[in-house]
Amino acid sequence: MRVDIYTDGACSGNPGKGGYGILMKVAEKGLEKKISEGYRKTTNNRMELLAVIVALENMKNGSHEIHIYTDSRYVSNAITKKWLYGWKEKGFSKIKNPDLWKRLFPLLEKYQPQFHWVKGHNGHPENEIADWLAVKATKNALLKADTFYEKQDKNSLL
Repeated sequence: MRVDIYTDGACSGNPGKGGYGILMKVAEKGLEKKISEGYRKTTNNRMELLAVIVALENMKNGSHEIHIYTDSRYVSNAITKKWLYGWKEKGFSKIKNPDLWKRLFPLLEKYQPQFHWVKGHNGHPENEIADWLAVKATKNALLKADTFYEKQDKNSLL
């Protein structure tokens, strides 16, 4: 069975209030699932990356063919151009968002998803839904703390 996953991240200010949006579809069964969540202070790249992580964490088993569609060159290039493997060899040091890349790596090994870059804000229906979910999540009354980012941001001010 094939699962198509469309992800997007958004930030109101960068850094600022952020959110991610996910649309998961199994066309052959007519199934669809939407997931989103907002954070009080984060970055757009963190939300783009977190969307992919959360989508894979929501998979129930590893036997599906998974295709992930993202409008983030940051995410797609790191994976399709194999930068991530070099970062892993170096212990994820001296890169941004090491906590999220470390969290993503075992999910990529488990599910072996195929990544596809799509141009954002270009009328792609599923990407537009993921974007809408991400933007809406930034406006939630109760936003979660991106504790890793907030701790790093606090330390950079010292």
